[in-house]
Amino acid sequence: MKASLSNFGIRRRCRVLVSGLLGIALLLAGCSDGDGGDSKAKTARSDTTCDGEIKGTAHITVWFHSEQSSEIGTLRSQVEEFNQAQKQVRVELVPLPGRRPYRELVNSAAASGDLPDLLDFDGPNLYSYAWSGRLRPIESCVPNSLRRDLLPSIRRQGTYAGRLWGVGTFDSGMGLFVRKSVLRKAHIRIPESAADAWSADEFTGILHKLRKQGHRTPLDLYLYSTKPGDEWPTYGFAPAVWSAGGDLIDPVHYRTADGYLNSPASVKALTTLQSWVKEGLVDPGRDDRAFVEGRSAISWLGHWVYGEYTKAFPGDVAIVPLPDFGKGTVTGMGSWQWGIPAGDADGDAVWRFLAFLLKPDEVHRMSAANGAIPSTNSAVKLSPQYGPHGAEHLYIDQLRSGVARPRPQTPAYPAITDAFSWAFRKIVLDRAPVATILDQAARRIDKDLTAHDGYPQKGS
Repeated sequence: MKASLSNFGIRRRCRVLVSGLLGIALLLAGCSDGDGGDSKAKTARSDTTCDGEIKGTAHITVWFHSEQSSEIGTLRSQVEEFNQAQKQVRVELVPLPGRRPYRELVNSAAASGDLPDLLDFDGPNLYSYAWSGRLRPIESCVPNSLRRDLLPSIRRQGTYAGRLWGVGTFDSGMGLFVRKSVLRKAHIRIPESAADAWSADEFTGILHKLRKQGHRTPLDLYLYSTKPGDEWPTYGFAPAVWSAGGDLIDPVHYRTADGYLNSPASVKALTTLQSWVKEGLVDPGRDDRAFVEGRSAISWLGHWVYGEYTKAFPGDVAIVPLPDFGKGTVTGMGSWQWGIPAGDADGDAVWRFLAFLLKPDEVHRMSAANGAIPSTNSAVKLSPQYGPHGAEHLYIDQLRSGVARPRPQTPAYPAITDAFSWAFRKIVLDRAPVATILDQAARRIDKDLTAHDGYPQKGS
């Protein structure tokens, strides 16, 4: 946001008062920009974010969810170096609690007109933010050379209604972590690419074989993170539904979940997952250490545990595709992105900082810190583990080839993920009837769609 130094200082003094989540909530309700402006003006959508000009010194505030100490530490250093390297744009970083508290804070700030100038958010929430007018399109800021350099998954996740609203410095990867020595001892083949993924039936047989080899609960589904509010159930297991030929919602018009989430294909996929639990093949998830402690020889999880797993078993961990439930293996994608909230922020000033974060060395720096997948092809080249013979090459191959799918690109996504996560917990943890639960989840989603008239596009 372009602002005088005095206004910037007022904002800063307000934030010094923040202490914990309650303090943040009070801040959002009570601290203004110091200019007495109408908060409604901050929610007005602008078609053009960047015009190529920055007048005077621009001060911008940046909100960032703080979860990994290495991630926030890296971003702090990047902000400091950016501020030291030039004088025209001054960045103030405001780290806030991660995930669910963060989403609630963003919603509160949007309602009161107190969103920052640059916002960090979980990628699938982009569509809701864009639809509701909380974001401004950034396509006028992003040069074609950078668009070409971005992974196709990053471009896809950041697009809504034909326009680009967000961009990230990293993406995610998912697959099955396997102990190579254990599988070889049991004479189990190890897939090398998505083309030779295990079928779901083959995988079920593998789990039974591993149990006979002495692994009482051979599969870790990371059930430790299936608590209400966690995104893991949707990110982790929507791919099983997609792979079976089902979906969470009508994937073309996003008008109904009925006939998709509760389709025979979806029921079959989740029945298979439930059967693994019922047969005792899955670690109960009382902690997150089933794989590293050797209780499970296979872990259905994402890139963020690669370092921990390979440290526990050096040279003995491979990443293979998720099982093929009938229509080809599918994996999740998407991670946190940056967007410019609606308001009076100087788009060029914000973009100058974002452009800095998207430099190859900076993208590589962040992905090295948090273990995520670099968002640009140029940064991928700086990371040997993603090369053709690298240990994590599967992630890049999945993101580039289309094996990875985004979560539903609709403003209804918050309702979809809440309903699907609820259904997953009922089916897998409570072992409830699959078809009945999916019928109820579909009705939950359709109720939200009806309440919002199907989320008609409002233009941009």
